[in-house]
Amino acid sequence: MGGVADEIVVGVDGSAAALDAVRWAAGEAALRKLALRLVYAADVTGGRFDGGLPVPQSFFDELQRAGQQLLADAAAVAGEVPVTPEMPLEPAVPLLLECSRTARMVVLGSSGRGGFTGMLAGSTAVSVSAHASCPVAVVRGRPDAAGPVVVGVDGSPTSEEALKVAFDEAAWREVPLVAIHAWSDADYGVPLPAPDLDWAEVEREQQRLLAERLAGRQERYPDVRVERVVVRDRPRDELLARSRDAQLVVVGSRGRGGFRGLVLGSTSQALIHHADCPVLVVRPQTG
Repeated sequence: MGGVADEIVVGVDGSAAALDAVRWAAGEAALRKLALRLVYAADVTGGRFDGGLPVPQSFFDELQRAGQQLLADAAAVAGEVPVTPEMPLEPAVPLLLECSRTARMVVLGSSGRGGFTGMLAGSTAVSVSAHASCPVAVVRGRPDAAGPVVVGVDGSPTSEEALKVAFDEAAWREVPLVAIHAWSDADYGVPLPAPDLDWAEVEREQQRLLAERLAGRQERYPDVRVERVVVRDRPRDELLARSRDAQLVVVGSRGRGGFRGLVLGSTSQALIHHADCPVLVVRPQTG
């Protein structure tokens, strides 16, 4: 893996969701003084129609014209932020995954071209979030500009990466960080009521676990005010509820108990499909 570039990459396709992603990414680039690269993947499936006939040159000419207009429209949405437009003749997912090897962040709309209002996240957003080498922001909902950054904490290695990114995001934005540690009865193998279990002691244990996860990071970010939240609930439910008043939710791609090779964990899947603010999905560092 090469060095990380000082840029944010945005996947654009002409959809309203992609333009929302550009607008959000432009704000992030301006905040951090990073470059903004707009990427439109013009996939022509190998240069042949389904019947095996070669694609005529007029098709490529029209594709070039339409792509340049699409990128110009996206650049206009970015406002004063300088952009670098690109239109490689490649499929979107492999292209964005390659970009993620050196980008600081990849930003995508919640649904692609032709997506309907309220539609679940598009396949490109799901695939890139699952496999990218850098954090992936899926822009959706209506974020509260004055709201906190919210992060899910469960003690897994991926959660540790998410926590590190979340502290950094809160510091850049100069807003509080809400650290959510949600646990359920099923964590203890007792999905049904268990009168002999001391739930007060269980909650104290969970509070201690969260405090341990936060201790070192709070020392490195003394200006970030942290709200600790421990709840007896499913993580996805609490994080979705908190997304209503947040400006960003940060989550690991796969949490505690996730299986190797799993595309995305259930919590991150739920958030990129249903959150009311942008979601930043963080994968474990591979070195």
